[in-house]
Amino acid sequence: MNDMKKLLTLGGASALGALLVASPALAQEAEAASTAVGADGQFILNTLLFLIGGFLVMWMAAGFAMLEAGLVRSKNVTMQCTKNIALYSVAGLMFWVVGYNLMYLNVDGGYLGSFSPKLIPEPSAETADAGYAAASDWFFQMVFCATAASIVSGTVAERIKIWPFIIFVVILTGFIYPIQGAWQWGGGWLAEIGFSDFAGSTLVHSVGGWAALMGAIIIGARKGKYGPNGQIHPMPGSNLPLATLGTFILWLGWFGFNGGSQLAMGTIADASAVSKIFVNTNLAAAAGAVAALILTQIMYGKVDLTMALNGALAGLVSITAEPLTPSPVMAILIGAIGGVIVVFFVPLLDKLKIDDVVGAIPVHLVAGIWGTMAVPITNGDATFYAQAVGVLSIGAFVVVVSSIVWLILKFSVGLRPSEEAEYNGLDATELGLEAYPEFGTGSQRM
Repeated sequence: MNDMKKLLTLGGASALGALLVASPALAQEAEAASTAVGADGQFILNTLLFLIGGFLVMWMAAGFAMLEAGLVRSKNVTMQCTKNIALYSVAGLMFWVVGYNLMYLNVDGGYLGSFSPKLIPEPSAETADAGYAAASDWFFQMVFCATAASIVSGTVAERIKIWPFIIFVVILTGFIYPIQGAWQWGGGWLAEIGFSDFAGSTLVHSVGGWAALMGAIIIGARKGKYGPNGQIHPMPGSNLPLATLGTFILWLGWFGFNGGSQLAMGTIADASAVSKIFVNTNLAAAAGAVAALILTQIMYGKVDLTMALNGALAGLVSITAEPLTPSPVMAILIGAIGGVIVVFFVPLLDKLKIDDVVGAIPVHLVAGIWGTMAVPITNGDATFYAQAVGVLSIGAFVVVVSSIVWLILKFSVGLRPSEEAEYNGLDATELGLEAYPEFGTGSQRM
């Protein structure tokens, strides 16, 4: 039976070959059909990469929510959850209303695109020549925008009212993030000088970090955090298992964040690149966590879980600017330095009386700068000059604009609740809904 199948197969192949040789027209049609199928296949695989990467990055919204809910005190957990569902939803609307086209449409080497909504073509109007479905691209880019806003939420936790925060997110996701994003990913002036940021160590993470830093400075520290003589009063989080879960969710989502930024998966080379990005991303995160574990043991005589969690996240942020070109050893080194950054910069912020509740500024801003400046070490197409120009120009833009927005909100609608409301907790006073009501009233839990 097997011999008969082989004979039939060989015979069929020979007959087909003879037919194609005898008929050049049929051969050309077969080649054209093969090419069309290949183009369609690439379109489908590229679109799937955007969609899968996009929903993994969307899942990071849950990671931020759980991380922040675990690191704030129990009287403010509902507020953090509310802020995170609000910021993701606002980003989803603003990036369609104005953000996407402001970032990508007709930038042409300049500073910004067009102030108009993103138009999604009908599926019947799209062709394989486009490379991917337009809607998949919009979705993938939108979840990155939401990530930048999530960074701000954790830093200014426990002492900001809900509506001023939402107003700031409207400006951040609709205008601040897209404008500076246009400079590089939209083909603007930074792209022209050779600035490189593969998945957003600067364009996403340091943008959120700069906005968070200015918010923390302008809003001020939580009541009782710092004493008159330089004392620093710890305010432990309410649920470290929840914070740990949030970190693992973020770690998982980062594979979509970095892997999806390859922007194509229709060839063997692209599929191999995505796979290597996954490996380097995981190695950097692991190295960041281990570096923080070892360093806290050496410095404090005990391992600090919160430092280990942020060490992993700092490793992820550090590798995000260039997750493809490093060798595994270099990915480990880049991520480990991110973990070291967290251990040193968290106490430094406290000495400066900058109250960063979840440690987002060291993780996203400082490690983001490090990762961006490290790109030329492994990517020969990048230069330290272009990287420095990108870091400084984006930092200056976000600092100035976000400071203006924060100050306008402070002197108009006000940023902080009353001291009594802050003492009792924002869950009860701002929202009237506590996360853990069985623990008693907010005033009994300090």
